[in-house]
Amino acid sequence: MGWDALGHWGEDATRIESLAGGIANDVWSVRINGQLAVGRLGTRSDADLAWETALLQHLDRAGLTVPVPIPTMDGRLFADGLVVMTYLEGGPPETPDDWRRVAGTLRELHRLTRGWPQRPGWRSSTDLLHADTGTKIDLGAMPAESVVRCRAAWARLVGRETCVVHGDPNPGNIRMTANQVALIDWDEAHVDVPDLDLVLPGNAAGLEDSAYDIAAQASAAWEAAVCWKDDYAVKRLAEVRPVP
Repeated sequence: MGWDALGHWGEDATRIESLAGGIANDVWSVRINGQLAVGRLGTRSDADLAWETALLQHLDRAGLTVPVPIPTMDGRLFADGLVVMTYLEGGPPETPDDWRRVAGTLRELHRLTRGWPQRPGWRSSTDLLHADTGTKIDLGAMPAESVVRCRAAWARLVGRETCVVHGDPNPGNIRMTANQVALIDWDEAHVDVPDLDLVLPGNAAGLEDSAYDIAAQASAAWEAAVCWKDDYAVKRLAEVRPVP
């Protein structure tokens, strides 16, 4: 159905302009009932979208600033692959203090989602010690030596408590104002070890040297596997130490 699905939000629902939204989705500013919002059209399954929208509602009720799903006229949180969410103002983090505020917000996300079920079809980093595929990851497409390096990095996370991780807390996915830190673009969110979210500029989360090294290696391995085999993936894999 494509963007015709926007009609589920009302006859006057309209697209305004295309926004940066990554490779997997078509993201536009939209107007719903006279208010500015964001529409994201993609190919995620209904089960996947149900997991994401339920998560965002939970976080919103708990006081985190996140895009809140806007229901269709008949009460659904998504329709035909389209999700419409509230528009959030703000700019990216720029200073060390900004990044410390981001770290605090990420830690609150992690606290609020301990024991959360895994996103349908996804695997955590430690799941991939024994599985070869999970959503965007196909370890069978990578050279065997590269897989060994990635799994060695993930093995250092075994036994850690898990929760929802945002999965991509880069500056483009953060909207800051003087009073709040908002996390947007939850397309990579899944259940994993929280330190994977905390490899931030200037070690803003204050991880100890060993913890930071473990998280940085595991994060580089994750991004190499997710993006394989573009130039960014090759660059990230180069950051993962070879196994002695």
